[in-house]
Order: sequence, then C-alpha cells, then structure tokens
Amino acid sequence: MKILVTGGAGFIGSHTVVELVNAGYDPVIIDDFSNSEKSVLKGLKKILKKNIKCYSKNCNDLKTLEKIFIDENIEGVIHFAAYKAVGESVQNPLKYYENNIGSTVKLLHVMNKLGIKNLVFSSSCTVYGQPEIIPVDENTPRQPATSPYGSTKAMCEDILRDTIVSGSPLKIISLRYFNPIGAHPTAHIGELPNGVPSNLVPYITQTAAGLREKLTVFGNDYNTPDGTNIRDFIHVVDLAKAHVAALNLLKKQADNYYDTFNIGTGDGVSVMQLVKTFEKVNKIKLNYEIGPRRPGDTEKIYAITTKAQEVMGWKAEKTLSESLKDAWRWQKKITKK
Repeated sequence: MKILVTGGAGFIGSHTVVELVNAGYDPVIIDDFSNSEKSVLKGLKKILKKNIKCYSKNCNDLKTLEKIFIDENIEGVIHFAAYKAVGESVQNPLKYYENNIGSTVKLLHVMNKLGIKNLVFSSSCTVYGQPEIIPVDENTPRQPATSPYGSTKAMCEDILRDTIVSGSPLKIISLRYFNPIGAHPTAHIGELPNGVPSNLVPYITQTAAGLREKLTVFGNDYNTPDGTNIRDFIHVVDLAKAHVAALNLLKKQADNYYDTFNIGTGDGVSVMQLVKTFEKVNKIKLNYEIGPRRPGDTEKIYAITTKAQEVMGWKAEKTLSESLKDAWRWQKKITKK
C-alpha cells in the first residue's frame, strides 16, 4: 500500500516513514524543505538500507499534488506538512492560516477527485486550548486555542469532520499529538530545527552542546507544583508507530468515517522536571534561567490515552529517560559534524 507522507522529511514525518516501511507500507515523501533538511533522506537510507522516493514540492501546489497521486498510485495519506512554531504563529498568523489550512483543503480536493480514501491527519493537543479539567480525553470540550497555530489545527479538524458530514467516502483519523521528543535510537535521524529552536528539548540539547549560551524557562509562576508548564512528552518513535496503527484501523473501516485520538503517554511532566531529568540521565549540568511567560503557551495539559489503546491497539512504550538519552545522542552526533 503506497502512502503519501506530506512533510515526510520533518521530525515526526521521517520517523513515521521508518515505521511505515517496518510495517510493510511503501511511503512516498512530499516536502518543500522549508523547515527540514535534505540530509534526512540520507539518514533514512542508512536506517532502511534503501532510498525513499521524495518530491521536493509544496502541498499547496494543486496540480503537482494531483500528478504525484496519479504517477505513484497513492492509496493513503499521512498529512504532516504544516508550520508549527507557536511563537511565530502569534507574530505571523496569516502565514500559518494560508499554509496549514490551505494545504489541507487542497489535499482533500485531490483525494475526493481521485477516490483516495485513507487519511491520517497530524493534529495537536493545542486544539484543547487551556482545558478546564486535566487530563484530557477526546470528549474534553475544545477551548479557544491559545495561538494561531493551535487555531489552524482546530480549523483543519473542523474541515475534516465537515467533509465527512457532507457524505464524502473518505476515511479520516486525526491524531492529537502531545509533545514529541527524542530521536531514532540509531541517531541517523532526529529533530533538526532551522535557526533557533522553538521546541524545548532541541533547545536543551543545543545548550548542553554549547551551541546556545543558556536555556530560558518561560515562566515559573504558573499554577503547577513547581510553577513551570506541564506537558505530556512522548518519544517520537512511539508517535510514529501510532500513525501505522491509525492506517491499520482505517483499512478496516467502512467509507465515510472520522475519529480523533489522543497520542501521548498520559503522564504530566513539568518543564523543570524535564530539565532535571535530562541533567540526571545524561550527567550534564545545564545553564538555564527563568524568564517571563511566553505568549501562546498553555499552562498545563496531558492526555488520557485509553481510547488509542482500546480502539487502535496502540500505547506509548518508551520512557522519558530514553527519550532524553536519544535526543542527546542525536545532538552529539550532529554537533560533531
């Protein structure tokens, strides 16, 4: 079964390509490399011992998208391609609305036109906003998103649901990710942010490697045990395997199907706990300081993942310590280069 992986050279996309191959699928990547590096393709080849077909194209190009679907005989899609920095989305919302929503709408047009039914959508726990009750399950009411990035994910979910309500024969699963971290255990692929990282763990590893002077923890006056934000940090390999489980589930469904799943560990970990765990497992002292709160950040959120376990047969297996060891192994490797 050929699967088009949009944004497949990105952090989560590349790890999902590995797990797709391991599960017997045939992935094809489309990525414009605006927030990823072509070196990822070499890393994939080292892990998989073969080249993965990749189109260096943008998902907002409707004609190109349609041609790839036809030429490659695509049977399913995992849609990662999106801008994802919360802070940048606050500063430049139109960029996020145009790209994230536009690419999703174009993808749906092509899939409907060509009769391609299986779609796994890369959603986010940001759709919950700052929920009134923690932890959250899939029935937790969505609150207004705290950033334009979060708004684009909520809007895309609405578009997907409305497409199914309209009677489309598509079969769609939205995976609401919590906070992916880590890297492939081989250290051949991992997180490769362009410029200054917007995510916590690559900023930690770059600080540990001496590439950044210090880590700033954004706020220690939140209503949490140590005052720092609480998140649900999941190893990227576990997250990648959730996409395979979602595809396997879609193949069993009748046409006109839509569902959502939380993909996390179910454990709430504070930013400061994460910093201390990184220092402990990697035997490194980090230079960090407390700074002001960052616009768009949610105070605390973590998942109830029972539905994913019961319906998809998936659950996270890797520990926080494993995630942080893998992330540091990857950082050391790319810093040597």
